[in-house]
Amino acid sequence: MNITERLKKYVQVYTTSDESSTTYPSTARQFDLAHILVDELKELGLSDAKVDDYGYVTAHLKRNVDKDLPTLGLLSHMDTAPAAKGEGVKPRVIRYEGGDILLNKEKNIVLSDKDFPALKDVVGLDLMVTDGTTLLGADDKAGIAIIMDSLRTLIEEDLPHGDLAVAFTPDEEVGRGVDHFDVEAFGADIAFTVDGSRLGEVQYECFHAVSAKVEIQGVSVHPGTAKNHMINAISLGMELDRMLPEQMRPQYTEGYEGFFHLDQFRGNVEAAELDYILRDFDADKVENMSAIIQAAVDFLNRKYGERITLTLEESYRNMREKIEPHMDLIDLCVRVMEEEGIEPIIEPIRGGTDGSRLSWMGLPTPNLFTGGMNFHGPYEYIPIQHMEKSRDVVVGLIQKMATRA
Repeated sequence: MNITERLKKYVQVYTTSDESSTTYPSTARQFDLAHILVDELKELGLSDAKVDDYGYVTAHLKRNVDKDLPTLGLLSHMDTAPAAKGEGVKPRVIRYEGGDILLNKEKNIVLSDKDFPALKDVVGLDLMVTDGTTLLGADDKAGIAIIMDSLRTLIEEDLPHGDLAVAFTPDEEVGRGVDHFDVEAFGADIAFTVDGSRLGEVQYECFHAVSAKVEIQGVSVHPGTAKNHMINAISLGMELDRMLPEQMRPQYTEGYEGFFHLDQFRGNVEAAELDYILRDFDADKVENMSAIIQAAVDFLNRKYGERITLTLEESYRNMREKIEPHMDLIDLCVRVMEEEGIEPIIEPIRGGTDGSRLSWMGLPTPNLFTGGMNFHGPYEYIPIQHMEKSRDVVVGLIQKMATRA
């Protein structure tokens, strides 16, 4: 089974996670892919492959060189984002010759290089796309396919490698991917998540992340007799949102700029809830952002009475601090990319990965590209040749670690 066949197989397994669930994993359907992967790992010869009660798939490959080497971990996640439909994915591969791609004739859904200019960089390549009604799920099933094909390559070609630890995790997309992950039992000294996007990405910085939950209690009365009585919880939520810095919304930020993002707003006159995510690469700046939203809530509580409750919770931290002592790993990765003719792109992740939290749990875990683009939506695509490049980088990195002095 080649890398394309693997990805086609994986994306057709429905694994969307659910942020409102209280179970772990958040959806039992993630076990469907987990069991498939355990069987495939055993077929490759990783006899200890297993899935535990939390949905973690783990396996180990013993080294074939006589050297005392650090154990390298490779991780990707099985779930897909609840931001778009993930059931009934219909993948297909096309040779892209430029211009528009008609994803769905019946619904007139078009993937256009006018809307997505990065398409112009992949003319002449083979793209896996959707039918426009679901996401593809290359985030991060492409990472799984890349790791599995890297293992196949190492084993079938008997290439030199040290001890390897492999893990496929659930619930990354809802921020719980490593809630129950046993770093010590996994046994890796350093690791990579294969969960990036553009060809050449290697990332060791990410956001410092805080979630903010706002609960508003209004007063609901008949609108015909509402004067001096009604307090509309929806209106209070809108007023709160207007008090936050307009220029710090995601659509106006890039690079190292942070943002306030209103992710969900639900409710009625009587009660409303707003879910925000606060992001910046600097922990002090995120602390200041938390103070800004707290000050806005305090002001509205003085204005309307104690009607608003704010709950702030740290989600993950910038992994840079934990990876900087291991920059030789990043340098080695860059060298492999250059040898493969890939231009390294070292930029911060404007988001987070399982590696963000794993790094703070004692396992330094930077992130590598998969090649996928437009994640979390129906316009998602991935060039097969870029997936193959990612596999070549993973294999090359493993070989270099095994053979360097």
